[in-house]
Amino acid sequence: MLVGPPGTGKTMTANVLAGELRLPLFTIRLDGLITKMMGETAAKLRVIFDALGQTRGVYLFDEVDALAGERAIGNDVGEMRRVLNSFLQFLDQPDSPSLLVAASNHPQLLDRALFRRFELVVDYPLPTPDVARAVVRSRLATMSPRRWAWDRVDQAAAGLSHAEITIACELAAKEAILSGQQHITTAALVAALQERQNAAPSTS
Repeated sequence: MLVGPPGTGKTMTANVLAGELRLPLFTIRLDGLITKMMGETAAKLRVIFDALGQTRGVYLFDEVDALAGERAIGNDVGEMRRVLNSFLQFLDQPDSPSLLVAASNHPQLLDRALFRRFELVVDYPLPTPDVARAVVRSRLATMSPRRWAWDRVDQAAAGLSHAEITIACELAAKEAILSGQQHITTAALVAALQERQNAAPSTS
């Protein structure tokens, strides 16, 4: 189970796992599975879990909170409770040759019983200032000035995910190239990071 805000590397981890194991990656978008028809969602889940036993691979249940929300939530409908119960029962089936990975942006919404079905729960926090700096150095290695004003960069990057910081670096690099500049100034990087602050989705 991989939990954490969007853009912190959960889907990338599933891709790396599949690559290291030399197995295909199958991504299941749970929001596309859920329907209003009684029993239809559970039937689709059964097809997927049957495939886990027949076709060896890494199966990523992305945004699993769409399916496995806390059963005690008062406004949850009876059908979704039944779907969640079916999902938990499928997870309890005998081991298959496949690797099952679930990812959630909102672990606080998940039913506690779901966590007990996974052997490992990995938390993906937002980057610390040191990690954010490492992302910047990695993405802008060939266009860095002699020295960044890191205090300004740290402030502008605070609260952004790894993916958002990467996008900001790429935007700053593109602007510098189009302007014929060899290096990216701190001001340009900070502006790109602030732009991502305005565009980044809320993680609340």
